[in-house]
Amino acid sequence: MKIVVLKFGGTSVGTTERIKKVANIIAGYAKKGFKVIVVSSAMSGATNDLIKKSRDISNDFNSSEYDVLVSAGEQISCALISGRLNHIGYKSRSWMSWQIPILTKGEYCSSRISKINKKKIIDYLKSGGIPVITGFQGVNNDSRITTLGRGGSDASAIMCAKFFNAKKCIIFTDVEGVYTTDPNNLKKAKKIKVISYEEMLEMASLGAKVMQPNSIQDARLNRVEIDVKSSFVNKKGTLITKRKNILRNRTITGLTSTKNDAKLTLVGVKDKPGVAASVFRPLSQNQINVDMVVQTSSTQNRETDITFTVKSDELSKTIRLVKQNKKIKYRDLIVNKDVSKISIIGVGMITTPGVTYRMFQTLANKRINILVISTSEIKISVLINKKNIKKALAALHKEFKLNS
Repeated sequence: MKIVVLKFGGTSVGTTERIKKVANIIAGYAKKGFKVIVVSSAMSGATNDLIKKSRDISNDFNSSEYDVLVSAGEQISCALISGRLNHIGYKSRSWMSWQIPILTKGEYCSSRISKINKKKIIDYLKSGGIPVITGFQGVNNDSRITTLGRGGSDASAIMCAKFFNAKKCIIFTDVEGVYTTDPNNLKKAKKIKVISYEEMLEMASLGAKVMQPNSIQDARLNRVEIDVKSSFVNKKGTLITKRKNILRNRTITGLTSTKNDAKLTLVGVKDKPGVAASVFRPLSQNQINVDMVVQTSSTQNRETDITFTVKSDELSKTIRLVKQNKKIKYRDLIVNKDVSKISIIGVGMITTPGVTYRMFQTLANKRINILVISTSEIKISVLINKKNIKKALAALHKEFKLNS
């Protein structure tokens, strides 16, 4: 069978009028001879509304009941899509995760799909039906509903593509694909035609909101190619694939920026073995993700400064944990909330010398000071003053020839 998996995000199914358009898209693939498996998110805003209700009920809502609650949104959207497909002459029905079943492992709220029992869906496809499957959820060994974390419908689609050996996996969203940078920050941003798993994973991890990092990692590990395209306009999107399938003449593929970082510096920390571990251990134990880290060389009085960044919404908790930490001594704690992380991403920098210099010189030419630097094989990130975000993006976008 020539199977295609079509996944629709919350904005794509945000209203009944949009659901009618989604049904027409699905019908178009069926007319081309594909056996179509549909995976849908909840209607936009539905999951947030359910989360709000849980918080109104309890500050410590039971995690297993939370998954039952927040998975309800997908049930609604799938029933509406299936209902519309039946209305326009196609055989279709909605499938809850437990009806297939889609089996998961791990904790509630952050489970991962381990297996999909294919027989019922295969039989339904062979009968001419279009199954519409709830994304974002599965069922565990205790027969309880589990969820895959926010953005988990992408993971559902990718794993369906893997288990059903689909020819295509297409993620429909409210944008036309993946862009060189956020078009809201830079009008000259261009749609990327093809991007590697590794580049997309870095961009997603660094703030690009088209897909969740876990979903990209699932696609990479299972070698599932993904098309990202808009459900609102009929245009080609972005193909996410393995590196060797890509031929390009650009060193850098894209830029990302953040607006929710905060920088902390511990001044005058006693420099001794284990001091960094002592600083970060309480943060790790409290699920605070530390991003960029810089430690200066010791001075003659054997003191060092440790600088690191966290997300702004975790700043107050981080400050409290640092001040309560009796295992470290320091002279001062300096906090800066007016910072942003700018990153350049591209597999081309592996074989291209001078990329770091070009980035730093470009920012220097615009009189933009670099506060912290972090690098990996295909990424360079710098921390700058938040007021310089747009100026930095425009300059780097031009320097690495992403405007054309």
